Amino acid sequence: MPYEPPTPPAGLPAELVDTLNKASPEQLQDVARYADELAEYREREARLAEENDEAEIKERPDDLPDDVPSKATITIKEINDNRYYYWQWREGDTVTSKYKGPVNPDE
Repeated sequence: MPYEPPTPPAGLPAELVDTLNKASPEQLQDVARYADELAEYREREARLAEENDEAEIKERPDDLPDDVPSKATITIKEINDNRYYYWQWREGDTVTSKYKGPVNPDE
């Protein structure tokens, strides 16, 4: 065990170093656990956000309108004996639809 206090990393703000220097060993252990958990959480959130951005770019169909989210799916609705494609997605508790076109282009 070192007999000299450790040197804080250069990137830490002085007020944080001062606060840590005043903490008890138990508080420092709590801070260490919290800092590890917080770092893992932020890394995971950043990774998920990056994966989501990449997935959205890769999975976005070419014919998907700009105002339709990439999570939308295509559904078929029958109206007056005619079938139509609609983009459909959930916004909270509601389902939103946007017309895409007829199932049979000749209609």
